[in-house]
Amino acid sequence: MVQELGYLKETPSQTAGPYVHIGLTPNFCAIEGVYEADLGTVMVNDKTLGERLTVTGRVFDGAGALVRDAVIEIWQADSAGLYNSPSEMRGTADPNFTGWGRCATRAEDGVFTFETVKPGVVPYSDGRKMAPHITVWIVARGINIGLHTRMYFPEEVEANKVDPLLLRIEHRDRVDTLIATREGSTLTFDIRLQGERETVFLDI
Repeated sequence: MVQELGYLKETPSQTAGPYVHIGLTPNFCAIEGVYEADLGTVMVNDKTLGERLTVTGRVFDGAGALVRDAVIEIWQADSAGLYNSPSEMRGTADPNFTGWGRCATRAEDGVFTFETVKPGVVPYSDGRKMAPHITVWIVARGINIGLHTRMYFPEEVEANKVDPLLLRIEHRDRVDTLIATREGSTLTFDIRLQGERETVFLDI
């Protein structure tokens, strides 16, 4: 007699919250003793090469309300355009720069902030040069799968015009949702999840 197999049913999908802060940034939630400091809090030190920048912003939902419980991660090249990654074969990245950061949005005002450096130019998969950019990942309640986007620099006008990824955006009036505003050494990059001026999210 053939044994009947008890196939398991697919586990229902769940959103990332409301416990995303507890899992990713316990110290932020006043849960101490898990890590000395939350991972990704510090990206630079006093020996890091390159132009120092502060990247800040907020996340808005489709109704224009602040998302106060999001977690933001960023990945980027160092000032020479090299990644702190085992797969980086073009050279050795700055050992004093992590290339990765994580920050929870503050409950009182929904703001996230990173202290970093301006990234250098990196090649696209076909060898074309990409404009300096920072990759951004967003997760929060109501988001089943983390959202990816990019932040570009407003002063890089010519480089942005020929960036291979920006050229793939069909509706050209949406390109500027990926370009930060800048005042001195501070860049502001607000993320809109839905609705008017929805940020372009990436699936490539």
